[in-house]
Amino acid sequence: MTFSLVARCAETGMFGLAISSSSPAVAARCSFARAGVGAVASQNITDPSLGPLALDFMAQGRTAAEAIDEVVKQGTFIDYRQVLAVDQAGNTAIHSGPNSLGIWTQASGDHVASGGNLLANDAVPQAIVDGFVSASGHLGDRLLAAMRAGLEAGGEAGPIHSAGMKVVDKQSWPLVDLRCDWTLDCPIEALAQAWDVYKPQMEAYVQRALDPREAPSYGVPGDE
Repeated sequence: MTFSLVARCAETGMFGLAISSSSPAVAARCSFARAGVGAVASQNITDPSLGPLALDFMAQGRTAAEAIDEVVKQGTFIDYRQVLAVDQAGNTAIHSGPNSLGIWTQASGDHVASGGNLLANDAVPQAIVDGFVSASGHLGDRLLAAMRAGLEAGGEAGPIHSAGMKVVDKQSWPLVDLRCDWTLDCPIEALAQAWDVYKPQMEAYVQRALDPREAPSYGVPGDE
């Protein structure tokens, strides 16, 4: 019921992921990222505990592949799970259990990995990877380009209703954490619209947290 990608920006060291599904609020259950550590998507009959577990292993110095190996050993009903990870060196790893739903497959490239289940066809994850690799700009722009490429390649077998994008940079909190939890229209385009609004203000929100004395005006009624 889901297709996603995890990625690292080779230039900035940012980590991010984007995900979409026919289920509501997919990003609330399936998207995990930690600054300086990596990004993880845990999907397909989701066990949300696997995301933080994989990040903990990578924070201890394990590679993405080693972290996924440990997740497979320690996770329950792991044959039903699909877990994607990228580490601080840009290495990627994917576990897709044999009980993943419908048409399921995976693909990986330089600093990026994609996987999906209940897909329209088995070319979708590779289209997502290719879309990410060929895109330019901020990591958020590249994540959205990849998701659009996956949708154009067929996406999920049925209609999608939710989507999310998360990006971490240097701080302990996400630089970007945008979601469309339910829509009858395209959630990826709803996410893109939210990104268009948020992106120009993104650095100002970081500055407000770090030092509000240097923060730009809020631009709201009553603000001087």
